[in-house]
Amino acid sequence: MLEKEKINFEKTVIVGIVTQNQSEEKLIEYLDELEFLTFTAGGEVIKRFWQKMDKPNPKTFLGTGKIEEIHHFVKSNEVSTIIFDDELSPSQQKNISRIIDCKILDRTNLILDIFAQRAETSYARTQVELAQCIYLLPRLSGLWTHLERQKGGIGMRGPGETEIETDRRIVRDRISLLKDKIKTIDRQMSIQRSNRGAMVRVALVGYTNVGKSTLMNAIGKSDVFVENKLFATLDTTVRKVVIKNMPFLLSDTVGFIRKLPTQLIESFKSTLDEVREADLLLHVVDISHPDFEDHIESVNQILLDIKSDNKPMIMVFNKIDAYQHLTIEPDDLITEKTSKHYTLEEWKATWMNNVGKKKALFISATEKENFEQFREVVYEAVREIHITRFPYNKFLYPDYKDALEDKE
Repeated sequence: MLEKEKINFEKTVIVGIVTQNQSEEKLIEYLDELEFLTFTAGGEVIKRFWQKMDKPNPKTFLGTGKIEEIHHFVKSNEVSTIIFDDELSPSQQKNISRIIDCKILDRTNLILDIFAQRAETSYARTQVELAQCIYLLPRLSGLWTHLERQKGGIGMRGPGETEIETDRRIVRDRISLLKDKIKTIDRQMSIQRSNRGAMVRVALVGYTNVGKSTLMNAIGKSDVFVENKLFATLDTTVRKVVIKNMPFLLSDTVGFIRKLPTQLIESFKSTLDEVREADLLLHVVDISHPDFEDHIESVNQILLDIKSDNKPMIMVFNKIDAYQHLTIEPDDLITEKTSKHYTLEEWKATWMNNVGKKKALFISATEKENFEQFREVVYEAVREIHITRFPYNKFLYPDYKDALEDKE
């Protein structure tokens, strides 16, 4: 008889700060996301800590009183990991580790860990390892626990310094080796892309966990891995898709996230080539998420960073079956109506009404709700690009209503 596998989640606490640039409401949103990231990585958040500060303490990120409070809680509850919502400097990480004897991670380290778990192909593993090495290099001095601390003086000269310098050299050599490996794979992938011919390329972009892979499976009848966790997809998947009789290439790309570590943007730039070389972007949004407008802003910012913000784009608001809005009782005269109270119909009358020529699409990829309209809009957008490229093919691809369904 097979025994049921037991998953041991690590006991974890998460930590954030309220500053002049980050309100309490915004912090709660970030900590909710950090908790989901922690769960994805295999941790169970048992408590949240936060503090109001003008700016982070350069030595220990938080004030000494708050650090002592966390230290006491960690000790009495046998917590194994503390995760900070912002990136810690190497010295902050080192100083906190001296006070609290457990694993100290930051958001960047956590995301890198999830990417390392999720990387399936040699290419994704190489990219993740490169990002980890870049992150690790300035933090190496804190890893030598057998040396009390790095400083000069009696008994502190010689081998200790040499060991760290040797390690730094090894990591630097590894970084240059990984960069060369990525360049080689990039050349192979660009040849693959050029071999696809002049077929129209469509890329799914969006925040992580908005349903891009589910949508790809629904359109392309493919079997891309889907899971309700952050960063379920790391490797770009490309499929040939046919709507009616119109063929095109559809690619599913890595999801974006707020506060995305710069090391990851650097090492995953080549994966994002699929977005750069696309003729049309389908920006998928999880409309059931309370912060979906922030997610749109984050994705647009990353598209701007990779110089892909000027491409034709269709906004696809997914998960309408899960959308719920707050309600105000008829006799409630105090509560002010905000966007959190909007119905879908009210949302459609806002800025969404002016998105692109075809307006915004509202669908459910799992329930295939409004799928016919989605197919029509994508067909017409791909057709427009195709007949601009091949004007003599115009008669092959009539309007959606007149086109014949492909028999494949």
